[in-house]
Amino acid sequence: MAVTDPAPLPVPAPYDGETRGTPAREGAAHEGILRRQSARESAARTYARALPIVPVRARGLTIEGADGRRYLDCLSGAGTLALGHNHPVVLEAIRKVLDSGAPLHVLDLATPVKDDFTTELFRTLPPALADRARIQFCGPAGTDAVEAALKLVRTATGRSGLLAFTGAYHGMTAGALEASGGAQDVRVTRLPYPQDYRCPFGIGGPRGAELAARWTRSLLDDTKSGVPHPAGMILEPVQGEGGVIPAPDAWLRRMRTLTEEHSIPLIADEVQTGVGRTGAFWAVEHSGIVPDVMVLSKAIGGSLPLAVIVYRDDLDVWRPGAHAGTFRGNQLAMAAGAATLAHVRENHLAQRAADLGARMLGQLQDLAKEFPCIGDVRGRGLMIGVELVDPEGGPAPTQPDTPSTGVTTPTATDPLLDGPGAGPLPAAPALAAAVRDACLDRGLIVELGGRHSSVVRLLPPLTISDEQAAAVVDRLADALAAVARAHHA
Repeated sequence: MAVTDPAPLPVPAPYDGETRGTPAREGAAHEGILRRQSARESAARTYARALPIVPVRARGLTIEGADGRRYLDCLSGAGTLALGHNHPVVLEAIRKVLDSGAPLHVLDLATPVKDDFTTELFRTLPPALADRARIQFCGPAGTDAVEAALKLVRTATGRSGLLAFTGAYHGMTAGALEASGGAQDVRVTRLPYPQDYRCPFGIGGPRGAELAARWTRSLLDDTKSGVPHPAGMILEPVQGEGGVIPAPDAWLRRMRTLTEEHSIPLIADEVQTGVGRTGAFWAVEHSGIVPDVMVLSKAIGGSLPLAVIVYRDDLDVWRPGAHAGTFRGNQLAMAAGAATLAHVRENHLAQRAADLGARMLGQLQDLAKEFPCIGDVRGRGLMIGVELVDPEGGPAPTQPDTPSTGVTTPTATDPLLDGPGAGPLPAAPALAAAVRDACLDRGLIVELGGRHSSVVRLLPPLTISDEQAAAVVDRLADALAAVARAHHA
């Protein structure tokens, strides 16, 4: 019998401005757990600081806390939960492995579960890559897959330098941090990533993307650029932590052309964009490019830890053990991942993400006309960002775009640009944090990203219903109105 989507928990009632009473026992347990977490856990904890909830039950988009409150979860494990919490096809796949008596830990040995996962994954890949692909199972986090990708291209090319982009985020281990936007003193050449609202050249649109591409070509063609022939280029088709910035398709095609002309392997980091999130199964499919290496994690494990790289067979120059890990054979994650991949593919959930995401994006862009504190609304599919700005701050001051080159972004009053007042407004991180908190009060979980953490990010599961999507937009609008009133006062 076919497994259907779960009946969602009831949409939680919006916050009415009053403190809800909860049973004393539930409230005491909730507060006690939070106190013990604060006392025992590392200062490096992140989400727990902004979201003081204790999840005890979840289904689909909905989370229920230990205090009895219910929330619409538009964080989705930072984009991990393509099918939401505890989807029946995922639970069934996990139970099947548990009930079968199959080993749960197998290092990198072949198993039927791994074979099924690999077959399903290859079925979804761009055909030109799948036809000659190799797969490397990595440690369970996406950052380890990034490390593997960087190590692979350096090994295959015999070169060491890398090309990466401003605003990038590729993980928290040493090599991944080198390629991310906040790195200092590294072996990575930083290139401008095109965007409209905060264009590094001050103009945005196709012309801004064209200048970004020309900058990259100049560095690669100029023998005096100071950039040695690199081992690879790594990019995100949509920058997630960088502020939900979709790369223009034409620009991505230019990057593919440039890397092919210069024999530079192109690495697409699809950790957050993959498995239908952006309205295509893989975000690179929007532009039609085929990268040499794809880095995959998050949703491919069906909510459990799993990370792989998939790459062209001629790059497969590893020596045995060149990249290994004790937990690269996560059987439960492979079973859950195969079920997730198949469900997304068979039920056309990428197209659903494209359609519903476009509708939500339009509704949020309408909100921007109402609230001057919204500087920009952008995204692709169900990967949406709302950038909060200070409407009274005037155009943002000149900022250095790339520390490695010292190139400076022109101000909005530069005569070469559109004229006075045309530039972006200053980021408003305090305002964004207030909106996030107001959303939580209203039973909506969102998180922040982007420059100065001023972008409210929405990453709902692909299974979100129309009713739930409307509730998400309504609660965000209500939170924005409340914060705008307080800010004005």
